[in-house]
Amino acid sequence: MTSESARPRRLLVAEDDLDVHVMLELLLASAGYDLVMTRSGSAALSALEESGPVDLAILDIAMPGELDGLAATRRLREHPAYENLPVLLLSARTNEAHVAEGLAAGATDYLVKPFDSDVLLSRIRALLG
Repeated sequence: MTSESARPRRLLVAEDDLDVHVMLELLLASAGYDLVMTRSGSAALSALEESGPVDLAILDIAMPGELDGLAATRRLREHPAYENLPVLLLSARTNEAHVAEGLAAGATDYLVKPFDSDVLLSRIRALLG
């Protein structure tokens, strides 16, 4: 086994709701992921520049500031280093138009809140290959 295959997969998470943020941190850390946790879209993009590469971004759609999850996803897709980064959007927005908007922004997947922890972990594993 090479050191590359042995390293934990690294996830960038941007979630502004403190309860969901903490729940995601506990769940994902206990699943063995290396985490970069942020609370806004702009902090997520800054963290990417500072922390190095990640394997997956999980972004809440409704976050404060000028960069919500949709805008952050669009920025990722514009950047050559991140244009193929899997992005999972989380949202309480449930109708098909919202899902379509998230996918059109460049998200790889979309999960509606509240979500089941097992479903989230399954989606993450699928996105990571």
